[in-house]
Amino acid sequence: MSRHNTSSDRLARLLALVPYVVSRDTVAVAEAAADFGVTEKQLIDDLNMLWCVELRAPDPYCPIDLSYEGGEITVAEAESIARPLRLKVDEAGALLVALRMLAEIGDARDRDAVSRLIAKLEEAAGQAAAAVGSQVAVQVEADSDGATAARIRDAIARGRRLHLTYYVPARDENTERDVDPMRLLVVDGRAYLEGWCRRAEAVRLFRVDRIVELTVLEEVPAQVPEEAEPRDVQAGRLFHPSPDDIAVTFELTPAGRWVADHYPCESVEELGEGRLRVVLRTSDRRWVRALALRLGDQGRIIGPAELAASVRDEAARALAHYATAGA
Repeated sequence: MSRHNTSSDRLARLLALVPYVVSRDTVAVAEAAADFGVTEKQLIDDLNMLWCVELRAPDPYCPIDLSYEGGEITVAEAESIARPLRLKVDEAGALLVALRMLAEIGDARDRDAVSRLIAKLEEAAGQAAAAVGSQVAVQVEADSDGATAARIRDAIARGRRLHLTYYVPARDENTERDVDPMRLLVVDGRAYLEGWCRRAEAVRLFRVDRIVELTVLEEVPAQVPEEAEPRDVQAGRLFHPSPDDIAVTFELTPAGRWVADHYPCESVEELGEGRLRVVLRTSDRRWVRALALRLGDQGRIIGPAELAASVRDEAARALAHYATAGA
């Protein structure tokens, strides 16, 4: 089943599609679809939407002229979006922080390319870059995470097994496990270790900043099974539900639509007036209850019925507690 195409995914693709084609003069539909990680039908839907775009500058009405006849995409009349990107101080700061993190955990080739990009951004930002520390509320624990990532990278290169003490926030506990490391990833500004977990007997992702303690088992070679497949994170999807997980159905108000953008949904149905019905699969009922309580009046569980009743009871107990405390 293909990944749910969220509105934020599509917006990012639409913003990137025109400059992508303009920089190449013409590009094949199949090639563009592959580069953006979508089907050709999805890409053509995006192109049809772009026909509806109205650019307000420099003219009052300046539609983008595009064509994909014969399987080749061409774009014209897009001069109004050809101006260089101007980042605000906080945007530049966040981008620099993410790039520095990537430079910490990438391999030598990646680090060289990222370091050159950081230098160019800092030069372009000038004094704004120097002001990032005081104007951007971003704090990075680069030393600890960077050192852990460096040890993981070394273990991968030498084919050594790792022993992790790993914090699981859903259960608020530390767990012990042996992991055969496969690769390091950076997704949404966070570093992850992907490896074969000997405890779960499956491929798992571990956030580097949640590794409490790491030991390289020098005498034990990593043995990743042949059936272990890396996660497909091209489109930013990290976690893949299991068919054995429970299916939980939420009805969301317009204010709760963020759930469909933040979590991998098995299905998403528009209910009208901005409301959604989504189905999530998970093995962690405590996580589902926490999400439902966090949503408040932005959404509710409608199935399974026993889980919905459990959440209602928990919410009622919480309200009764507050009422008693305030009496």
